[in-house]
Amino acid sequence: MNSQAKRQAPGEPIDHPIDHPNDPLHGVTLERILTRLVDYYGWAELARVIDINCFKTNPSIKSSLTFLRRTPWARKQLEDFYLSHP
Repeated sequence: MNSQAKRQAPGEPIDHPIDHPNDPLHGVTLERILTRLVDYYGWAELARVIDINCFKTNPSIKSSLTFLRRTPWARKQLEDFYLSHP
C-alpha cells in the first residue's frame, strides 16, 4: 500500500454510488473485501479473528479466494467481519 495513500477502513463505502439498503455487499467483490481487510489488518490479525488455515499458513489473496469461494461458512465469517468493523 502506498504510504501516502489514505488508509480506508474496511466498512467504508466502496466507489459505488447506488445505495442498496437490503444488501450492503452489493457490488463488492470477495477479492475486494479480502484485499481491504488484509491491507488494513494484515494476515496475522485476520487469522486471529477468523480462525482458518488459509490465513495462517502461507497466506495469499489467490489461495484464500479459492478457499473462501468453496467454503460458504468461511466466506460468511469474512463478510460478517467486514461489515461489522468500520
